[in-house]
Amino acid sequence: MKQSVSARETTFLSTDFDVPYAGVGANILQIGNIGNRLRNIGLALCLHCSYLCTGKQSTFNYRVMQIRTLLLGTFAASLSLQAETTEESIRDTTQMSEVVVTGSRSATDIRHLPMTVSTISREKLTANERTSILPAIMEEVPGVLVTSRGVMGYGVSTGGSGSINVRGLSSGAGQMLVLIDGHPQYQGIFGHGIADAYQTLIADRVEVLRGPASLLYGSNAMGGVVNIVTRQLPLQGTPPKGERGGGFSQHTTINAGAGSYGTVQVEGSNQLRAGRFTSTVAAQYQRSDNHRPDMGFEQYGGFLSLGYQLSNHWDAKAMADITHFNASNPGTVSKLLLDNDQSITRGSANLVLENHYAKTSGVVSIYNNYGNHKIDDGYEAGKKPQTDLFRSRDAVAGVSVYQSMMATKTTRVTAGFDYQHIYGRAWYQNKNTGATVTTQQRKMQSAHNHADEVAGYADVRQEITKYVTLNAALRYDHHSTSGSEWIPQAGFVVRPIETGEFKFMFSKGFRNPTNKEKYLYKPANEELRAERMLNYEVSWCQRLMEGRLTYGINLFLINGRNMIQTVAMKNINTGKFRNKGVEVEAAWKVSNHWRISTNHSYLHMDSPIVGAPDYKGYIGADCVYGKFTATAGFQQLVGLYTANGINPKQENASLLHLTLGYRLCRQLKLWAKGENLLGQKYEINEGYPMPKATFMGGVTVDI
Repeated sequence: MKQSVSARETTFLSTDFDVPYAGVGANILQIGNIGNRLRNIGLALCLHCSYLCTGKQSTFNYRVMQIRTLLLGTFAASLSLQAETTEESIRDTTQMSEVVVTGSRSATDIRHLPMTVSTISREKLTANERTSILPAIMEEVPGVLVTSRGVMGYGVSTGGSGSINVRGLSSGAGQMLVLIDGHPQYQGIFGHGIADAYQTLIADRVEVLRGPASLLYGSNAMGGVVNIVTRQLPLQGTPPKGERGGGFSQHTTINAGAGSYGTVQVEGSNQLRAGRFTSTVAAQYQRSDNHRPDMGFEQYGGFLSLGYQLSNHWDAKAMADITHFNASNPGTVSKLLLDNDQSITRGSANLVLENHYAKTSGVVSIYNNYGNHKIDDGYEAGKKPQTDLFRSRDAVAGVSVYQSMMATKTTRVTAGFDYQHIYGRAWYQNKNTGATVTTQQRKMQSAHNHADEVAGYADVRQEITKYVTLNAALRYDHHSTSGSEWIPQAGFVVRPIETGEFKFMFSKGFRNPTNKEKYLYKPANEELRAERMLNYEVSWCQRLMEGRLTYGINLFLINGRNMIQTVAMKNINTGKFRNKGVEVEAAWKVSNHWRISTNHSYLHMDSPIVGAPDYKGYIGADCVYGKFTATAGFQQLVGLYTANGINPKQENASLLHLTLGYRLCRQLKLWAKGENLLGQKYEINEGYPMPKATFMGGVTVDI
């Protein structure tokens, strides 16, 4: 996908503002002699409109909330006055046109797409010194919640978290797809994502499409996609100002921090351009004892991205990343576990050949996502330790080809072909001998399967007038064991004014049953069919004050059927669901020093799922004051389901975070941060209490 170097990498509702960072193109600001190596993140305090549910909060809690809001507002106002008095400022880089790749494969102006796409830039992903992309997604995108057990690491299997829930659909159930550069990333046996593999280390930006994306990405994109666009310097266009040696530049960053519960994180990266060649190399190590006994986490990994401009019209790219983590699950507070340890290796790689001409552009890519898991299921105190380890190997590999062209001056046609091979093997291994366990019970808990998925699709976008765009698309998808699906999609965009768009979208999503659901464990059923859903969505978005103020509102209705549920110890297609809701987001650049953003979502579910709240709200603010920077945000969760069924449980939480930074010199910045500064006591995963206030400090070196 070819994207102009000058194109901003955030959609109209992104809450970040552009700050200096070497080699990220024209959205990089130069402040004095600092040049493209000085990075300012922002000072933020937030104040939040409290959302209170009748009967769920006492009068005392209501008064506490009023006091919090007053204090936060007072502090925010003082920071705003300070920012206005300093001579330092951030140039307004807000643009009216935004470019994304997730909703159409090729780089497209978001104003012409009927679907909802939110983008989070690298500056925003790294503003709070987090090593995972998931907390930023949860804060910056309405309708999205990520389950967690606290401090560092998400884990897998029993006690695992990191499920991405969007509008009541979950990546833990394989209904929300994570992509890396447009290529699917999920566990080949169980169908879910691996949260600890989605690291800030590899991400240049993240694009989140809410609503079905099966038209472009097939199975598992039923509820939407999270597309991690990896780090790489642009191959096309004039080298950014300040590069030396006629197109040679390099930038190295080292970031190290330490904090509560023995937490340590170290990350280093280098980006280089030499003529037509670019490279990004990065490595990471992190570990934590975490806030509960027997909950340690350790992770290390690396990332490599290479690019070469073959000609003015052709580029070649290659990417590889690998991560390994060891995680321990202590069990719930009422059912503690010993030795429930996980050793997980995940990796991905792709090779891409791009073409880009005046009226057509396209991509041919091959990819592989693979994993090797070793898990000890642990035991309760007073019982016998496990004698076997659960082992699995899986891979999702494939080929993706698409070409987009202007058939006429007002008609764009995109056609594509996808092939995917899904492999998974699960077995049990004796701890002492390493031999495969072949008892009858373990045979029932083992599987070895292959599946193939082939699909073709076409997407037509027609500009009727400069005020109206129509979109229609169709995909045919065939799975070797689950059969075939037709996936229609249609929508339109009306631009009654230059700065606003009304959108309507109809789309179908589906999910093929996983290898686990069809072949693994006693409830397995080889006759399962695909889950299906229809999504209806209308939205309005507008940019005011020459783009300094943007806002949007979405209304959606989802009808799902054929949902896979376990009834009488057998997996069957029986479930239905109906979800509806509203999402609102806005961003306002108050001055050259001060910017605030907010998003809110309300979800009604006929059949509630764990990890989905009734209401989620977030407000943040960014400000810079000389060499001093900070960023903060306030998030509120109301009616978060931690258990459903006969005895549902819901949680409420008000969460405040703050990150401060001080630039000592051009090459050195000190930072400190705090999470859950209000000391809230709450759970996202039932039986796994989240930590109260945690703190961390560190240093960033730019060379």
